[in-house]
Amino acid sequence: MANYVIGDVQGCLDSLLTLLDKIRFNPKNDTLWFAGDLVNRGPRSLDTLRFIKNLGENAHTVLGNHDLHLLALWCNSGRSHESDTIAEVVNAPDGEELVDWLRGQPLALRLPVVDNTLNGALLTHAGLLPQWSFDDALALSDEVRQVLSGPDWQAFMAELYGNKPNRWEQSLEGFDRLRLIVNVFTRMRMMRDDGKIDFKYKLEPADAPPELKPWFELERGFSGEGPIVFGHWSTLGQLKNKAGYCLDTGCVWGGQLTALRLEDEAIIQVDAVEPPLPTIP
Repeated sequence: MANYVIGDVQGCLDSLLTLLDKIRFNPKNDTLWFAGDLVNRGPRSLDTLRFIKNLGENAHTVLGNHDLHLLALWCNSGRSHESDTIAEVVNAPDGEELVDWLRGQPLALRLPVVDNTLNGALLTHAGLLPQWSFDDALALSDEVRQVLSGPDWQAFMAELYGNKPNRWEQSLEGFDRLRLIVNVFTRMRMMRDDGKIDFKYKLEPADAPPELKPWFELERGFSGEGPIVFGHWSTLGQLKNKAGYCLDTGCVWGGQLTALRLEDEAIIQVDAVEPPLPTIP
């Protein structure tokens, strides 16, 4: 019995199946935890969603920005991009069923404690603000989950896109509050010393302007909490960092698909099977 956390799949189902074969995944005993971005840009978004959904309780996921983009396109609230490969989900006969399953997923999950290896790690797609505890993160994730899984979710999707507000205040309300929570969990990479989030810089931290720092370099005030496992940052160039692990190793760009086994913190990787996309955004 083993637990594996897997980085951004982005519709690269053939690479995922190759990775599961390498780890000898047994759905009767093993559990998969996905770091979000199950879909988009890769060639098999529809099949990827169907496969992971059909694993039932043997697979768990947090939402990534591309997953939310699919939800927005479903309700005509998002602008499609040339690189999108999710129209097949929107047009599928089981598209509504898949969308309903996806919008019921959280933005943050606490990973299981296994032999005290990772000490109760937190899983998110992009990261965590330094002033949020794990309990805060799970409560804020639940705020968004209640809206996304509720009857008025399409009204929120119409207000999803935007970079403001870019600094957390507990007093935030309404769509501004929800938008910032979503942006932190699914889009954040770099922050400024004044607590503002920069949503534009996407490359390696070493090449960033001096006023920007990776979110995981900022000091957290919560002793005793476990590491943070995330994806989203294919250009980061490192797996282990001050916060925990980044598992996005650019599969859709011709890199690798990565799994972290919780029992011993082993890293298992396979080279991308799908043809790479031409450029990193």
